[in-house]
Amino acid sequence: MNSGCTQLSSHEPMMGKVPMISPYGVEIIESCLTCKARTDFLFCDLQPASLQLLETIHSVATYPKGALLFLEGQPARGIFVLCHGRAKLSTSSSDGKTLILRIAEAGEVLGLSATVSGRPYELTAELLEPSQANFIARQDFLDFLRNNGEVAVRVAQELCNNYHSAYAGIRSLGLSASASDKLMKLLLQWSENTEQKNGEVRIQCTLTHEEISQLIGASRETVTRGLGDLKKKGLIEVKGSTLVIHDRAALQKLVSS
Repeated sequence: MNSGCTQLSSHEPMMGKVPMISPYGVEIIESCLTCKARTDFLFCDLQPASLQLLETIHSVATYPKGALLFLEGQPARGIFVLCHGRAKLSTSSSDGKTLILRIAEAGEVLGLSATVSGRPYELTAELLEPSQANFIARQDFLDFLRNNGEVAVRVAQELCNNYHSAYAGIRSLGLSASASDKLMKLLLQWSENTEQKNGEVRIQCTLTHEEISQLIGASRETVTRGLGDLKKKGLIEVKGSTLVIHDRAALQKLVSS
């Protein structure tokens, strides 16, 4: 279960030449070779020769908030490199019930498992904000892997990381005693690796109560009630899109009890 909210900070683009502004207000980054971020994401720190080859097979694209990159059950056309923005990855039942598996952040590769295996996309990817998501067609990507051992090893490691992340999410949902417990664990997860100031943690959160409920497998009313209870206890505060955890240690102790 991944973060749906983030530490208050700015995000560098994942691919880039000189930024151009798309119709959706996104700074377009056209090239991997001059990207200033070059972090430890899958394609962000490859050797120059690999980056040059990657340049020849990806297409740059920007999308508005709410755009669907791919749908659950759709044949895998290829991967999407999320250069800017965030995406909601969800699955739905036949009766229309939706569960959000995680929120993908800038730098992640979407549709990787389906593209490598040749199976249909197992999730639906919906953008939560105007985003840049560069596309690589399936056959081009498979050829890229066959001819580049460094990238093939990284992809195998990424698929393993995704597996362990999915396992941890299922374990957290399945072993939590109650919906309120799941909610508190989610808040604690969001606050991980976030700097505390005067004992407080500030998190930027743009998810609705409905989307939070889909992350923890509960109803929207349960999430609203749970957040309200935590506010009354003085553990959290919501200021617009900013969620403030006043005492993370106390919240952790409440979950442990």
